Amino acid sequence: MAASYKFEIYKDKSGEFRFRFRAPNGEKMFASEGYSNKASAKSTIKSIVKHVAKADVEDMSKAMKAPKAKPAKKKKKSKKK
Repeated sequence: MAASYKFEIYKDKSGEFRFRFRAPNGEKMFASEGYSNKASAKSTIKSIVKHVAKADVEDMSKAMKAPKAKPAKKKKKSKKK
């Protein structure tokens, strides 16, 4: 049987449930945030499977540039008396 794309649900070191999506070659394509229970992780996977084909792709690579940070103000030296 040929390898296929798959979701893997696992429990992390802090005890939260997470999932990752793997390509047929084993490469991790994306991973989830942590969920307090397995049912929530499974529910999110079901939602992704249901809606992904209809999802829009939004190209954020051409988004506006972030404003430049203002230079830090210099502290005035106190005069010793």
